[in-house]
Amino acid sequence: MSISASDIVLGKEVRFEDEKFFVLLEDGREIGVPYSWFPRLANATEAERKNWRFIGKGMGIHWEDIDEDISITLLLQPVSRKDAK
Repeated sequence: MSISASDIVLGKEVRFEDEKFFVLLEDGREIGVPYSWFPRLANATEAERKNWRFIGKGMGIHWEDIDEDISITLLLQPVSRKDAK
C-alpha cells in the first residue's frame, strides 16, 4: 500500500486520561487510543506518558522516557476484534 501526501494526517495535540490517550488531528478528528494497545504506555507512569513530543512535523509521537514511537497513520488503521485488547 502506498501513501500519498494527501493521505497523510498530522497530529496537533495529545491529551491523557486514566485508560487512554487522545490525539487531536489537524483535520479536526480526535482519536481515543487505549494504553493497552501499547504495552510500554500501559506500564508507564503518568509523568513518563506526559513526556512526549511530535516527530516528523506531527506524523508521529515520541516518548523519550520509554523509547516509544507511534505513527498517526498506525492509529488510523482499522483494528479487527481479535487484535483489539
